[in-house]
Amino acid sequence: MAQQEFDCSDIDQYLGKVIDSSPIREPLGNNDIRRWVQAMHYPNLAHFDPAYAAASRWGKLVAPQSFPIVMDDSHGTSSSCMGRIAESHLLFGGDEFWHYGPRVFGGDVISNERIPYDYAVKQTGFGPTCFQRGDNYYRNQNGELIAKQRSTAIRYRAAAGGDTVNTAEFDEPEWTDAELAQLEERKFAWVQMLHDLGHGERWWDDVKVGDHLPERVFGPHTVASFATEWRSYLFTVWGTLDRRQIDLEALGFTKEMAGHENDPVMERINPAITDGAYYGPSRGHLFPKYARKIGMPRAYGYGASMGAWVTDYLAGWAGEWGMVVHSTANYRGPALSGDVTIQTAEVVDKMIDDEGRHLIQVKHLMQNQKGVKMCLGLAEIELPKKPG
Repeated sequence: MAQQEFDCSDIDQYLGKVIDSSPIREPLGNNDIRRWVQAMHYPNLAHFDPAYAAASRWGKLVAPQSFPIVMDDSHGTSSSCMGRIAESHLLFGGDEFWHYGPRVFGGDVISNERIPYDYAVKQTGFGPTCFQRGDNYYRNQNGELIAKQRSTAIRYRAAAGGDTVNTAEFDEPEWTDAELAQLEERKFAWVQMLHDLGHGERWWDDVKVGDHLPERVFGPHTVASFATEWRSYLFTVWGTLDRRQIDLEALGFTKEMAGHENDPVMERINPAITDGAYYGPSRGHLFPKYARKIGMPRAYGYGASMGAWVTDYLAGWAGEWGMVVHSTANYRGPALSGDVTIQTAEVVDKMIDDEGRHLIQVKHLMQNQKGVKMCLGLAEIELPKKPG
């Protein structure tokens, strides 16, 4: 198809301008935080156990750094999906995060200022493809900037999705009982690392260039685990947000993939068809029939969850006295049902920045059991310096 038929020019009118958000109606509850870390496979006691949290540096339950994206519809991708591209589909292509220090607690009210940033059209396996970026500024009720997220959406011709699906990947891998038992041992090794560090410091002084972070393993993913992820995003629950008005067909989504996801009017009439799990563009995650229409061979996980896995992996290793200050996550492939996710990272630099923070830089990688790359990027993590 000719390049000129893939028209992205409608995006131009939105760049640099604040777009509507969908603010939460009530303050956060601790159970919102617990639901999130459980869905993200992140068993850090600081985020769900009251006795452990009371003994932490915060003295109470705290949300993980990955949490702000829970607070608005579309988990950060709305600012990267403005403007009409006729007869198109969308996949989440990546995230860049900056974290500024304030943490999120029960009782907070988080707002999101969303601003479309830029876009570029490139040739990919889908043909002409729009890589669109948008910024999200997450602030608490005191106006403090918690984090900035620059999300990337991949928008492409709807017909190209079904044309490029890999039929050889339609069936899930089968795992023996022995293989699953071995996986459980590998999964718990990272959890044990969290327990071993506890409330202690991960000292900057002790980290060396070339060090490898312990691997983190979870899965196999299932439709049930993907549904659990989806339900931990507050916008998927009826009535949680003052939803903005949105017309997905006007953005170019095909009629069968648009529906009434996040529609505030339909939510009061027939809410079952508005939450995205069963109807609308998000249902491809849970239903292979629709996954294959957008180019995925079977049920697959959420890009925003992959971004959270990156942040949680690095923040969990850093401990409660450390903090992820910046990260990039380029999504190369999905978490497919039946597959396992394996995260690794290598320390590639140590530095003291202009603010006097002691940072390490890591190159992180996420792949499945076959070595297929799912996500990669760089991140900077602040760690405490030993006294003296």
